[in-house]
Amino acid sequence: MDLTPGAVVRVSGPVVEAEGLRGATMLELVEVGPRRLPAEIIELDGAIARLQVYEYTGGLRPGDEVVPSGQPLTAELGPGLLGGVFDGMLRRLSGASALLAEGVRTATLPRERRWPFAPVARPGTPVTPASTLGTVAETPALELRLPVPVGIAGPLDWIAPQGEYAVDDPVASVAGTPITLAHRWPVRQPRPVAERLAAGVPLTTGQRAIDLLFPLARGSSACVPGGFGTGKTVLLQQIAKWCDADVIVYVGCGERGNEMADVLRELPELNDPRTGESLMDRTVLIANTSNMPVLAREASIYTGVTVAEYFRDMGRDVVLIADSTSRWAEALREVSSRAGELPAEEGYPARLASALAAFYERAGRVRTLAGGAGSVTIIGAISPPGGDMTEPVSAHTRRFVRSTWSLDRDLAYARHYPALSWRDSWSRDAETTEAWHEDHGGAGWRGQRERALGLLAAADRLEAVAQLVGIASMPDAERVVLLSKHLLLEAVLQQSALSSNDGYCAPTKQAALLTLVLAVYDRCLELVQHGVTATLLEAVDLSDASRARDDTPPDGAAAVDAIRDRLLARLGELA
Repeated sequence: MDLTPGAVVRVSGPVVEAEGLRGATMLELVEVGPRRLPAEIIELDGAIARLQVYEYTGGLRPGDEVVPSGQPLTAELGPGLLGGVFDGMLRRLSGASALLAEGVRTATLPRERRWPFAPVARPGTPVTPASTLGTVAETPALELRLPVPVGIAGPLDWIAPQGEYAVDDPVASVAGTPITLAHRWPVRQPRPVAERLAAGVPLTTGQRAIDLLFPLARGSSACVPGGFGTGKTVLLQQIAKWCDADVIVYVGCGERGNEMADVLRELPELNDPRTGESLMDRTVLIANTSNMPVLAREASIYTGVTVAEYFRDMGRDVVLIADSTSRWAEALREVSSRAGELPAEEGYPARLASALAAFYERAGRVRTLAGGAGSVTIIGAISPPGGDMTEPVSAHTRRFVRSTWSLDRDLAYARHYPALSWRDSWSRDAETTEAWHEDHGGAGWRGQRERALGLLAAADRLEAVAQLVGIASMPDAERVVLLSKHLLLEAVLQQSALSSNDGYCAPTKQAALLTLVLAVYDRCLELVQHGVTATLLEAVDLSDASRARDDTPPDGAAAVDAIRDRLLARLGELA
């Protein structure tokens, strides 16, 4: 179809109306004005097309030319993504604080660099979409697999010998179609898979409060709602640093620039425990901070999940972190209001719920078209205004995710990190990951978790009573519950993000710490039944339990067990 340029007829902030775009389609990418600002068609109303412009529209005026591209907003996928920093449209940024001038085009992948390619397919063999043609050693942490692009199938005409090639160099030909190291994919369209698989393997984050109480399976989804200052960004950064995923895609969506600068400064300095090299070798950063164009923020989560699906289709386990989806929803609200859409709750468009559902639906553990298994796990932060958890973004998101890690303001102000509320948090993945724990030496994992949650719930009820009658007036057994709760908080659930020993905690040490606290709780109850008063128990020095998390290495389960035995012996002296 012939693409006919149109002309601007109205400008309203980032929303522009144009006419004369014959043959234009919904979500088509166009270029507006003399600076060729990128824009996307969001509505077609007769001869009028409404566009959302991804750059500052100052200087645009009626009559400026609008040039269609004939394709939707796409992401370029190939070697060069890992370790890169990009904006919301996946344009490469030159530095942590770089801002692109309006209309500037920068390639996603470096054109001048050559990549080592090794063929694995043989000429003459039939190949199908996603079949692996060869491998590219992009970083020490990850080897890329070159797939046959979706929509291409047939005999492999030829394939390049082992050597170094640029991303635009043809390295194979399938049914007469040349294939390069890079290809493009529409960001709003999920990449196809052979089938969806059950998610049963837990994602180890190294954060005890999550892994022990509110686990998340690989290929699942979680949200982190919390008011200002409750530690959402710090928690997400810790997960990005320490989780056991193959690839991390971190989307800074509308957050403060200094927080993104911290991520850019810390990740290159952090050693990857798998390779000993920089963690950036398996990380993709999409930085669309609050001082960048607002509408690129709306696109950033789609470009991020498209990059995640690209690595998933190679059989990798990918974690996508979006910080925060509330800022994305605000960008959506701004566009819809300027486009004249009917507002729903708190001014958000009526399609907010379906947009959130479609985004989190792209998480999952799948069998790829190539036959392997891969996963995309999505973790999204929510910043509700005033901490109101009933506002639309928070309420709708909790309907679509598998886990909610709600952050508590009182815990955060008490310097308890992570400020994870055991009252408002929950996980649907606890049952699905139980079988994995049982098969990997975690016998009794479910019982330990339920006992810990039960202890916290019982202590919460008793604390309300203690405030009325005083703790000294309560029965000894109930005072033991309160004592054990504080021990559980200090020794297990509290964690230091700045400690080399405690920033990450291996699953074996997590289980050992929880076993320590529950063993002390059981011994105290036993002593009370034999006549030992709660006053004597409260006088026993149990600080070794709290120090165990800092004084033992991240995988120091044996050292924690030794501390447990020492504390139980000390309590035994009261019998």
